[in-house]
Amino acid sequence: MDFRHQQTTAAGVAAFNADALLLVVAGTKLPSDLPRPLAQAVQAAVDAGDLALENGRSLYLGRQSGVKAPRLAVAVAGDASPRVIKSALAQGLAQLKGLGGKHVAVWLSGVGSVGAAHAEALSTATADAVYVYRHTKPSASAGSKLAKVTLLCARADETAVAEGLKRGAAIVAGVTLAREVANRPANHCTPTMLGEHAEELGRTMKLKVEVLGRKEIEKLGMGSFLAVSQGSDEPPRFIVLRYTGAPDTEAPVVLVGKGITFDTGGISIKPSGDMDEMKFDMGGAASVLGTLRAVAQLKARVNLVGLIPTCENMPSGKAIKPGDVVKSLSGQTIEILNTDAEGRLILCDALSYAERFKPRAVVDIATLTGACVVALGHHRSGLFTPHDELAQTLSAAGDAALDPCWRMPLDAEYDDVLKSNFADMANVGPRAGGAITAAMFLKRFTRKLRWAHLDIAGTAYKSGAQKGATGRPVGLLTHFVLAQAGGG
Repeated sequence: MDFRHQQTTAAGVAAFNADALLLVVAGTKLPSDLPRPLAQAVQAAVDAGDLALENGRSLYLGRQSGVKAPRLAVAVAGDASPRVIKSALAQGLAQLKGLGGKHVAVWLSGVGSVGAAHAEALSTATADAVYVYRHTKPSASAGSKLAKVTLLCARADETAVAEGLKRGAAIVAGVTLAREVANRPANHCTPTMLGEHAEELGRTMKLKVEVLGRKEIEKLGMGSFLAVSQGSDEPPRFIVLRYTGAPDTEAPVVLVGKGITFDTGGISIKPSGDMDEMKFDMGGAASVLGTLRAVAQLKARVNLVGLIPTCENMPSGKAIKPGDVVKSLSGQTIEILNTDAEGRLILCDALSYAERFKPRAVVDIATLTGACVVALGHHRSGLFTPHDELAQTLSAAGDAALDPCWRMPLDAEYDDVLKSNFADMANVGPRAGGAITAAMFLKRFTRKLRWAHLDIAGTAYKSGAQKGATGRPVGLLTHFVLAQAGGG
């Protein structure tokens, strides 16, 4: 997708040459900066009862006298905030979808000064509007022909708008990669294939990539990770990706992504309903790949490491059983009371491995618990960290990316339920507070780290008619990494 911006006067908007013009009206009254042909077209639609100047309303107006673009759509935003503008852009682009235009011009009316956040919102809203999964669906429609979007600006910080479009384009590339990988069925995205995706990303973006097999993982001593993988015929992989954008002396940021390419629950098997969605259980791994893609495209002045432990969780004669005890890379032993609490078992070894990089910060990302979905629904990811400054930075990154999270507690009292009579800890506690106790389990492996955990079980994918990966939280993570570089 080609994202551009062009300075123009209000009068020049109507004369701009594009296949379609999308007008976003901010507020509940016609803004004074609307050129006369557009103001007349919108007012006529309002007078006819076809459009109301209310947040979330949109309408396709077609060809209009005095407007050069042969297609005109209008969307109404309740205010000029980037979050509301992004929603209006999505509504307006939906009106133009499938109409054949390759170049859409966008005019934000009533916004005042257009900034970087508005420009980034345009990029990400456009990507959502045009994405179509085709890898295993040859019959899928060709989707939108949209290839170019021009943001028309009258009053704007041109440098900020250009930076916002550039950052948005990189995030779009990362989100699209994450969605493509996560949407693939488990027989098309095995741990081996996920390793191949990482190697291809390394070649494309000039990253250093290592893909370790079972023997190398055994040599490292990752007994907890290997225990999860032993029930599957698919071999595990431990993927290490490195992006170097700063001197080697600068401590890196480390991202750890859960890569369960299919989760049956193991011996503690899941109900069959919606089990197909467990192909999305590698959404954390997908977001790590997407973030590496975005950060490398931006050439950020930061060192970034991505760690992905990946395997299947399957029931078989070799599978781990409730009551089994395994030894983690840290040396701590774990009693596995529930084999469906497997994500934390592969993440804990990866978190211990992260210590060798002496990182400035470590963030793990995982579709970890249904309890987090119950607590927060599908809008915000769950954020867990004992470090206040890190929590603030991640929350700010999520807000800036319109990819929000919400901090959850890690009080010491939640840790008591992980006690075991037969190991240093159990892998689960009672049902109540399950997202918190999962984070408390991971915390036991991060005593030497400045660490945060993102539970994305409610945000990494959608169910129902819109079933598919969202690519979240690539936006949040990209903003976070850029902030560590002093940019963003």
